[in-house]
Amino acid sequence: MSPVSRRSVVRRSIFHRTVGWLLLGLVALGGSLAAQDAPDADSIPSTGVLDRRMMGFDLAIREFLAEQQIPGAAVAVTDQGRLVFARGYGYADPETEQQVEPASLFRIASVSKPITAVAILTLVHQGKLDLDTPYLEILDLEDEIAAAGDSFDPRQRDVTVRFLLQHRGGWDRDASFDPMFRSVPFARAQNVLPPAGPNTVIAAMMSHKLDFNPGEKYAYSNYGYCLLGRIVEQLSGQTYEEFVREEVLRPMRIRSMRIGATRLAGRAEGEVRYFASGEGRSVFADDLNQAVPHPYGAWYLEAMDAHGGWIASAPDLARFAVALDDPRRCRMLGPAELAEIIARPNGLAGHDADGKPKDAFYGLGWMVRPVGDRRNLWHSGSLPGTATIVIRRNDGRNFVCLLNTRESPRGDNINQLIDRLMHEAASKVETWPNRNLFDQFD
Repeated sequence: MSPVSRRSVVRRSIFHRTVGWLLLGLVALGGSLAAQDAPDADSIPSTGVLDRRMMGFDLAIREFLAEQQIPGAAVAVTDQGRLVFARGYGYADPETEQQVEPASLFRIASVSKPITAVAILTLVHQGKLDLDTPYLEILDLEDEIAAAGDSFDPRQRDVTVRFLLQHRGGWDRDASFDPMFRSVPFARAQNVLPPAGPNTVIAAMMSHKLDFNPGEKYAYSNYGYCLLGRIVEQLSGQTYEEFVREEVLRPMRIRSMRIGATRLAGRAEGEVRYFASGEGRSVFADDLNQAVPHPYGAWYLEAMDAHGGWIASAPDLARFAVALDDPRRCRMLGPAELAEIIARPNGLAGHDADGKPKDAFYGLGWMVRPVGDRRNLWHSGSLPGTATIVIRRNDGRNFVCLLNTRESPRGDNINQLIDRLMHEAASKVETWPNRNLFDQFD
């Protein structure tokens, strides 16, 4: 056992004596966190290999988890295509003292969107799709449109696949609502048992007006990516999950990613548990409106497949990011499709009102910040019980961090803090390791 490994054993022993701060705040099954005294950073258990040259990452992550009282995390870092850091911290399940492993599975929430964008671009590369095709020319929704009658907004016929990818479709959750969290009313409106699946949500949305003209501006839309998932199914003849796993992930040597399950009984092998304060009302017909933990029944994860439904490990997502960095590793896309990901949108989506290019914009599935002739790309995700981020830097280094809560005792924005932490830790690395840990996660 290496000296670093022996210290990890000591830290675990110490942590067992301090873990009460967390367990006192847990609700059975639920996963609710109450503010307690934070554990000492050194006492947080960890798993995975630690190269001493990456000690700055290790210390920063420990301090962050202790300060924010986060049960568990998995972190991966790549340098020039090599996985140089992959570690688990804290607990996947504090009640059983199951620790987070480097390859533990987490819900990744909206980090699912870059995956869907690559699936769409794979169809483009295969010659099956043009990004400027209106989505209603692909999906057969004429019966649903007829049922909506005068409530149907004809501007929907102008919404293209590109607009969906860039969040320019015309739906603005801040101006109206997020359709993906209306499982019960949409199911009732369509006379089906709740929760509403993707096709039920889409049928219901044919009766709702757009919030702005398609293409006019950027407004983040989970629903737009729900539509993209159905386009994948229509053009591939497969389920969305099947196509992504076979055509996108398998060529990248990613095998463990899958669509997650809402209820705790559906928790995958190797998946962490999720923790959020309070309770919500069940959206499932068999216990409808009963109090349930927010992460386990207050919304329907399976309906969120294409915009927020995947579960993945940190090394999985690191491999995904690395594949997009290097065209030689990205066999499902060509140079033209990779260029589309980072292209600046027209109009207000990519420019200020005075026409000046925005410092950062949403491309195809990624936030993009030009840095000279290069770019930084990133995407974060958030659901009750989940906070995630993937960062692709212009210097060939990528960072992945997955957490099993999004709550901060001080109300901080967890994803913003993670983003800053990763960049600061990287700036302190004097010599990057030469080894490649990816082979450990095949």
